Amino acid sequence: MQNFILPPTPALAALEAAARQRILILDGAMGTQIQGLGLTEEDYSGHGSGCACRHHSDHPQKGNNDLLILTQPEAIEEIHFNYAMAGADIVETNTFSATTIAQADYALEAAVDDLNVQGARIVRRALDRATAIDGKPRFVAGAVGPTNRTASISPDVNNPGYRAVSFDDLHKAYAQQIRGLIRGGADIILIETIFDTLNAKAAIFACLSAFAEHGSRLPVMISGTITDASGRTLSGQTPTAFWHSVRHAKPLTIGLNCALGASAMRPHLAELSAVAETFTCAYPNAGLPNAFGQYDEGPEETAAQVATFARDGLVNVVGGCCGTTPGHIQAIAEAVRPHKPREIKK
Repeated sequence: MQNFILPPTPALAALEAAARQRILILDGAMGTQIQGLGLTEEDYSGHGSGCACRHHSDHPQKGNNDLLILTQPEAIEEIHFNYAMAGADIVETNTFSATTIAQADYALEAAVDDLNVQGARIVRRALDRATAIDGKPRFVAGAVGPTNRTASISPDVNNPGYRAVSFDDLHKAYAQQIRGLIRGGADIILIETIFDTLNAKAAIFACLSAFAEHGSRLPVMISGTITDASGRTLSGQTPTAFWHSVRHAKPLTIGLNCALGASAMRPHLAELSAVAETFTCAYPNAGLPNAFGQYDEGPEETAAQVATFARDGLVNVVGGCCGTTPGHIQAIAEAVRPHKPREIKK
C-alpha cells in the first residue's frame, strides 16, 4: 500500500489529538431534516425557482436528496449549520448517493462531480459560520454511501452467479466521487452504511487512487451496518470479520451505523470495540421505525443509551443516523461529555 507513505493532511493529526482527549461528536440524519422541509418536485428539480443548476433530467427528482445541494443549497447549508451548533465536531456532506451508479436512477450521472464538490463546499461554509460564533474547530466528512448495488450477492435468485455491478465499476464510481469531495475541501472520507464489504473494499481502493492523485492522505472513517438480529452484515460478516477485512486501510475510525437503534447495536459495537486497533465510531438510529416509517425515540432516550457506550469505554466518536435531529445530537453531546474516550486496543 504505497499510499500510506503519502503525507497525511493536517486534519488527521488534529482529529487524532482531539479523539484522545474526548469523545468526538458526529452529526445526525440528513433525510429526517429534509423530509421536514416538505419539498415538492419543483423544489427538488429547481424548476421555476430561478435555480442555477445546469443539470436537468426528464425523470422525477423528488426523493433525490443529494440534488438539493444544487437546487436548494441554502436549506442544506442551514441543516449542516444546525448540527454544528448542536455540538457536532464532524459534519457529513449530503452526498450519500452522489455516485454515477446511484444517480443513474434519476438519469443525473452528469451531475456527480458538481454534487460532490459543492456538497463539501456547502458544509465548509456552514462550519465556518459556526466557528465564527464559538471558535470551535470542526471537520467536513465526505459521505460515501454503499450505492444501491451489491458486488457480493446476486439480485436474481434464479441466477446466483449474476452480479449487478463489478468491482471495477464500483472503484471507478467511488474514485470520481472521492476526487470531487477532495476538490470541494473535505477533511475526511467517511465510507458508511456498508452492507457488503466488497463494495467497501472498492471504496477503499478508490480512496487510495484519489489520495495518490491529490498527493496527500485524508483520514478515512469506515462504518458498517448490521442488518438484523443475526449480528452480521448483509453479505454475511460478523463485526470481527468485518474489521479484519478492512483493517489494511488503516482507518481513523471503524464503527457501525444505521439499521438498528442504540440498544440493539450495543452487543455488535462491543464486539467490534474489543478487536479494533483504531478509534471506534457509533451512530445508531433513533430506535426502529414505526408502521409509518417514522422514528419515535426522542433525544433524551437515544442519548441515555449512547451514554452507556461511552460509560463502558466502547467509543471514541458518536452521533446519530436515521430519525435523529439536532436535538438528538445536542443531547448525545451532553450525555457523553463526562466520559473518557475508549482506549485503543494494542
